Amino acid sequence: MERANKETVVKAITAKFDRMTSAVFLDFKGLDVATVSKLRDEFRKSGVEYKVVKNTLIKHAIKSHAWAKNLDKSLVGMTGVAFSYEDPSAAAKVVKAFRKDPAHDKLKVKAGLIDGQVLAGDAVETQLATMPGKNELRASLLATLQAPLTQLLQILQAPAQNFAYLLKAKEDKAAEGAG
Repeated sequence: MERANKETVVKAITAKFDRMTSAVFLDFKGLDVATVSKLRDEFRKSGVEYKVVKNTLIKHAIKSHAWAKNLDKSLVGMTGVAFSYEDPSAAAKVVKAFRKDPAHDKLKVKAGLIDGQVLAGDAVETQLATMPGKNELRASLLATLQAPLTQLLQILQAPAQNFAYLLKAKEDKAAEGAG
C-alpha cells in the first residue's frame, strides 16, 4: 500500500473512532468466508459497521488518544473492528448472540472500547453486551415519566370507583333481601 493510500485509510479510521460510541475488536482467525459474511450481515442489521484493518493502521489512527496504550497489546494478529455509532452495546450484543452457536466459537473478542475505557475481551460480553440498548432505555425513561401521571389518575378515579362499588353492594344487598 502506498504512503498516500495509508494516510487516507488512517484518516478514515480516525474519523470512525472519533464518531463511534463503542468499538469491539475481534479475532476472526479460523472462520470461513460464509461465517464472516453472516457476521457482517448481523452487524449491518444492528447498525454496526464492521471493518478488517491492519493493526499498524489502527495504531496510527488512535495514537492521539490516551487509551491507545491500553489497546496496544490487543492489536496482534488478525483484527476486525465493529464500530457502534448509536447504541453502545449493539456490537457486543451481536457478538454475544453470534458466539452462542457452537459453530462460531472460533470468533474471539480481543477487547472493547467505550467512552475512552478499554475493556478486556471477557468484559465485553459480560458487561457491555448486557447493557440496555437505546430503545430499552427510552422505554424505561417513558415508564418512569408516566408513573406519576398513572398514579394521579388512579387517585382521582378512586372516589368515583369506590362510590360505584358502594352502589353495587347496596344493589346486591337489596336483591338479597328481596329474594
